Parts: sequence; structure tokens; C-alpha cells
Amino acid sequence: MSDWLVIAIVLLVVVLAIWQTIQLVQIRKQVDAVPKDGNVFALIDSTTGRLNRVEAGLTVLDQRVQDIEARLPFAVTRYAVVAYDAFGNITGQLSRSMAMLSESGDGVVLSILVSREETLFFTKEVRAGIGSEVLSPEEELAVANAMGR
Repeated sequence: MSDWLVIAIVLLVVVLAIWQTIQLVQIRKQVDAVPKDGNVFALIDSTTGRLNRVEAGLTVLDQRVQDIEARLPFAVTRYAVVAYDAFGNITGQLSRSMAMLSESGDGVVLSILVSREETLFFTKEVRAGIGSEVLSPEEELAVANAMGR
């Protein structure tokens, strides 16, 4: 026999061995899927019960996601803080104006004015990025920064 014929026969045997191994692995997967007691119907019932519980859980989760999505337009997603000197005799930018707004620009501006004698605290409502009362320049800047203007 020639060397090429021997190599061809060996390659053929190797290919057949690999093919049979693949076939055996596939058969083993199918056999392993059958329950040990052979009761396929009990396995199907058990799987159906678990699937029903998963579907019920998904229904609850879907409702919760819808509730959260309904609230999202009102969530504070935009904010900015501006520090400044509110009074001439106090330096160090201890006063602050903070805008906390929703995506649509609704929310509130909080201002804290610090002096030597007292600290003043103010809140003003903001609708669509515009104050319901006249905003100070610092409050306007906080709203503009929060809105990305």
C-alpha cells in the first residue's frame, strides 16, 4: 500500500470517529433531558407551572414599570447650583441658589442668603423653565444652567 492510501484511510477513520462522537453527544443530551423516573408528563406539568408563575411575575413587573414610567415626567432630572455673595459685607460666596427641575422644566428654585446676622431661605416655583414669581439673576442662572441653556 502506498503512503497516501494509508494517510487517506487514517483521515477517514478520524473523521468517522469525530462524527460518531458528535452523534453520541447529541443523543446523550436528549437522554439527559428525560427525567430519571421516566415521567415526561410530570416534567411537562412542572415546567408549565413554573412558566405560569414566571408569566404572573412578569405581569406584575410590567404594571410596576408602567407606573414608574408614568411618574418619570415629574422626576427631578435637571439641577444646578449657583454660589454668590448676596450681601456686600460677606464674601466667600456663601449664598446659594439651587434649581431642581423635571425634564420639562417644572420644579423649584431654593435660595439661601447668608449674612452675618441671619440666614434667609426662599423657594420659588418654576414652570416650563420660567419662575412663577420674579427670579433673581442668580436664580435665573441656576434655572438656565439646569435647563442646559
